[in-house]
Amino acid sequence: MSVPVAPGRLPLFGHTVRMLRERYRFTASLRNSGDIVRIDLGTMRTYFVTNPSLVHELLVKKGSSFRKGALFDKFQPVFGNGLATSNGAFHRRQRRMVRPAFHGERVALYARTMARAAADLTAAWRPGEVRVVEEDAQSLAVTVVGEALFSTGMGDHEIEEVGRSTFTVLKQGMVRALSPSFVERLPLRGNREFDAAVERLRTIVLDVVRGWREEGVDRGDLLSMLLMAQDADTGEGMSDEQLHDEVMTLLIGGIETTALALAWTFHELGRNPEVERRVHAEVDEVLGGRSPEFADLGKLVYLNQVVDEVLRMYPVWFLMRRAIAPVDLGGVPLPEGAEVIFSPHALHHDPTSFPDPDRFDPDRWSSDRASTIPQGAFIPFGAGARGCVGNVFARAEIVITAATVAAKWRLVPVPGKPARVKFTTAAYPSRMLMTVVPRS
Repeated sequence: MSVPVAPGRLPLFGHTVRMLRERYRFTASLRNSGDIVRIDLGTMRTYFVTNPSLVHELLVKKGSSFRKGALFDKFQPVFGNGLATSNGAFHRRQRRMVRPAFHGERVALYARTMARAAADLTAAWRPGEVRVVEEDAQSLAVTVVGEALFSTGMGDHEIEEVGRSTFTVLKQGMVRALSPSFVERLPLRGNREFDAAVERLRTIVLDVVRGWREEGVDRGDLLSMLLMAQDADTGEGMSDEQLHDEVMTLLIGGIETTALALAWTFHELGRNPEVERRVHAEVDEVLGGRSPEFADLGKLVYLNQVVDEVLRMYPVWFLMRRAIAPVDLGGVPLPEGAEVIFSPHALHHDPTSFPDPDRFDPDRWSSDRASTIPQGAFIPFGAGARGCVGNVFARAEIVITAATVAAKWRLVPVPGKPARVKFTTAAYPSRMLMTVVPRS
């Protein structure tokens, strides 16, 4: 079967809103060319999958025929051999060892940290003051992930440094991922910032790992679980180096996902008064003035729909896989080493799966409507054996934080100061200014 060639070039660089829209518009338009479309990224030939059922086949049904692709190779200096970048039998081993740290009873303990961190954040707010929402969201995400991972193992300085360095790694890492290999060896400012941020994070993580290993105490945090984890077949645990790789993966992945989702959740509540009203009514009814707990997540039905809609509208731009052997995908024979691209953003905005996709509509996630969404059309945390191991943790943090804030506050957009967008991996807010107003 022949594969159509993309009618244009994928605009990779540039940080203006116009350039971002061009990227998203281009990848979204590929569905009009076919289910699988060839795109040449410089000298790299790639196959862009636009059909949700084929994305499901790629990630789930034939997931064992693929490994992480070129995009993740460039993040190897950050994640080492962690879950985000490892492959094959080693990846399966590590996933088995990491998964218990995210069992329901553990997440229930972390939920207390989430609620306390959200309450501490809002306790510093003053009625009528203007907040930079994405900064508050990132600070909260760093605090929650840092405490859940390390308990009290990081001080305020380390927590602040983790937040600063994480964003640098993500920003510069994407530029490197989309550049020819020789670019990362050039004496460029971005390369220096990336290398320095990676080294700062490495130092912080290894210091904490070694300190915890010396104490040998289960503090109820994620790191304790990882330190105690043993391979079921060999009885071996993880080395300090492997612990570093897994902690870096969880640290950066956990901060980025939740900080973005939280910022856009407050943005959408602020500009959709009826949605906000329904969230407030549900939070009042379920919580009755107390702090949210893990057991409340299933009761906050409408708030969960709001979060799903945020995750639909603001996902990552694209992800990649690489065929480890010749494989047939949707009738198209892919050779060994073929790079395959799929776009969560394009899938989440496909009008076939989501009518009127640019409209914020939490009711599309009501039980009757959600059941009609095709497999592969909604993948905020990936799917299959490589799906995000911390998805329950991330969702709990978003819902609990949103509920904590909604119980006492409204965030109102500042007139004449619309949220701007920056960065390349996803729609990152820039100077999202909102006024905090106590609920009467």
